[in-house]
Amino acid sequence: MSAARNSYTEGMQLHIARLCLDCEEIHDQPACPICASESFAYISRWVPAPERRHYPRPVIPAEAANTYRQLLDADRQQSGAMRWVRRGVLGVAALGMAGWVFRRNATDSNSSRSVLTSTPLQRRDTTESTRTD
Repeated sequence: MSAARNSYTEGMQLHIARLCLDCEEIHDQPACPICASESFAYISRWVPAPERRHYPRPVIPAEAANTYRQLLDADRQQSGAMRWVRRGVLGVAALGMAGWVFRRNATDSNSSRSVLTSTPLQRRDTTESTRTD
């Protein structure tokens, strides 16, 4: 039984090793080969796994990183003239909105004044004028 039991754990990687939460068996299959349970936890949760790369990532010197940052940030920075144009457009838009609100409020207040100060229309009795004797 031990030879059969070791056959499925022989070439297992730590990144995919699972601990069965029911029978505490270590396996790398979707279900535990011993109890057929699907409840598990990855072993790498408790045991830190080393990096799987053959060669570690190259370390970029600080000078090169700063140079790349400056090149990338140069595209994002705008010239002074472009900043002033953008500010001018925003200013004109803000003034336009303020003028529109002011005109709307002035129109609303004028119409309410005219309703309050106007005299009611006299009602004509149409029944008397249409009578013929």
